[in-house]
Parts: sequence; structure tokens; C-alpha cells
Amino acid sequence: MTIGADFSIKNVTVEGKKITLRIWDFAGEERFRVLLPSFAKGADGGIFMFDITRYSSVKEIEDWLSIFEYFVAESQIEIPIIMVGGKSDLEDNRSVQIEEAIELVNKYKLHGYLECSSKTGENVEEIFESIAKKMIENK
Repeated sequence: MTIGADFSIKNVTVEGKKITLRIWDFAGEERFRVLLPSFAKGADGGIFMFDITRYSSVKEIEDWLSIFEYFVAESQIEIPIIMVGGKSDLEDNRSVQIEEAIELVNKYKLHGYLECSSKTGENVEEIFESIAKKMIENK
């Protein structure tokens, strides 16, 4: 049975420590939004990812973050969330400028911004290392 979200495990090493990340991917789809609160409650960090070639994918950040932060806030713990622009290999088709993304990071007090390409592998490892490091610093 599928619940509408992908789950994966990623091991990273940060400052000599082996960290196991359990990753739930909701793909930003509206129909999975109802699942987010139950997963947000146990989260130690978050990654908000959008497609740099689809402006509509970044427009939902406020809604997704408000759901996530509301349920995390119940535990009175502030967790690090980073923002990631995907498909950086498609620079010629960019519709979300880096400056716009950084403005959103600042507006929502996120813990960083990176861009990556799953096609080329650019910055993929750095994303997981970055969130793991921020989660360690937050503990």
C-alpha cells in the first residue's frame, strides 16, 4: 500500500559523525498535504524543494511552511529548514531567479539556500550534508 509519499534513507558523515537521515518526500502535491502534519511532528529538519523552471512550484512555499511549522511548533522546538532549487542544469529555462529565492529564505527565516541537479548530481550530496550539519547544530 502506498501512502502517497516516498521514503528513503540517506547516510552522511558530518564532522566525523555518521548521520542517518530518514527522508519523506511529499513531492509538493496538494493531495499529500494532509499527510504532512503527522510527519512534521517528529522532524528534526526540513528541505523545501522547488523547480527553478516552474515559478508555480515556489509560490506554494508559504502554505507548505505554515503547515509544517504549525505542527512542529506544538513541541516548542525550532528546527532548521533549508530551501533547494532543483533542475539547476536547466539554467536557460529558469523562471525563479536566485535573488527571488534568497528573498524567500530571508523572509521565512530559513537556514540556507542551495541549487542542485539530480540529472548531473551537482550539489545533491551537499544538500544532505548541509541539513544534517544544521540539525546537529540545533541539538
